[in-house]
Amino acid sequence: MVFENSLAFAEKQDSLDPLAKFRNEFYFPQHKGQDKLYFTGNSLGLQPKEAKSALNQELDDWAKYGVDGHFEAQNPWFSYHERFKDKLGQVVGANAEEVTIMGGLTANLHFLMVSFFRPQGKRCKILCEGKAFPSDQYALESQLKFHGLDPKRNLIELFPRDGEHHLREEDILEAIAQNGDEIALIMIGGVNYYTGQVMPMESITKAGHKVGAIVGFDCAHAAGNIGLKLHDWGVDFGAWCSYKYLNSGPGSTAGIFVHERHAKKTDLPRFAGWWGTPPEDRFLMKPGFEADYGADGWQLSNAPVLAMAVQDVALDLYLKAGRPNLLEKQKNLTAYLAFTLEEVSKKHTKVNFEIITPKERGSQLSILTHGSGKELFNYLTEHGVVADWREPNVIRLAPVPMYNSFADVYGLGELIDKALN
Repeated sequence: MVFENSLAFAEKQDSLDPLAKFRNEFYFPQHKGQDKLYFTGNSLGLQPKEAKSALNQELDDWAKYGVDGHFEAQNPWFSYHERFKDKLGQVVGANAEEVTIMGGLTANLHFLMVSFFRPQGKRCKILCEGKAFPSDQYALESQLKFHGLDPKRNLIELFPRDGEHHLREEDILEAIAQNGDEIALIMIGGVNYYTGQVMPMESITKAGHKVGAIVGFDCAHAAGNIGLKLHDWGVDFGAWCSYKYLNSGPGSTAGIFVHERHAKKTDLPRFAGWWGTPPEDRFLMKPGFEADYGADGWQLSNAPVLAMAVQDVALDLYLKAGRPNLLEKQKNLTAYLAFTLEEVSKKHTKVNFEIITPKERGSQLSILTHGSGKELFNYLTEHGVVADWREPNVIRLAPVPMYNSFADVYGLGELIDKALN
């Protein structure tokens, strides 16, 4: 696609966009009676308009049935999580039995690492990206301490080369090979939250397995954003939240993936709960935990139905839009944002900002600002742009294909131009 930095071009692309209609399925925050330019779906996606009616359905059934809603509600709560298995499988590239909806992201990572981080002898280290999202960093450090290990000695952190902003694939693979006999677990964010870099998950998994390590990914910034193929890549486990690109509401319930080769490993240690038992046994109150098949065996507590009701609506929208359509628009929309930013920067040679997101990206561009970045961010905020500031000097922008338009991108470029003037 040959881009033009003009409103006419942007509006023409929107008129040709098969996903344009989905914009009307979401509520936009307002600024002076107009939709804000919302570019922070990588932090919190917009609210689907059908969310309220989905919530009301469950509230009405709660009022009508009380506890009997577990079996008599329109969407019985006892099996509510089963509604999501095929849908989530399509989102992350997995079989239905390999995924389930449960808990919160960091809690789920802990539960999974109980099973998959099993340090023994010399093989007692975790390899991760440097400057991972803080919650991941804390989780990895605390897991090491839980096993009596020192994070300073047993956490291998990978950083970009001097003067660069993202990790090179060859450097990741070299680090895995060099430390192979000491690595028990590789746990990396599938998409780096700060730079927006998409990690080479398939090659990392292959390299990790070659040296005998378990490989898992935090897919918080990947689920609903990029074309995941967790099953085909052979990933051991993964976890994600649902409130970013999956538009399920603040703090909504999360999801996990466990590869089918681990489905019948009853010897895997885990922190168990009653919802992880086979459904036919849950009300028998038997002593001794027996895990359900697949990812469901990692569940703990009964379904948080009210949160899941919104997620159900959001997943239906994702599937109606179609992953191939979303990925195609994402590629063009993000490229148009990069083009627009470059066009603006050409007009302001005294202003220094750069895109630090590599070509391996999803719906995010991170702009490294030099000098007056916070002032630029504040100007955009005051003029109806919702973006994201990350210390010390990065503005993150996420043009989400589900609801952002080419006109949004053009409008953002115009505001940046005015701000720099």
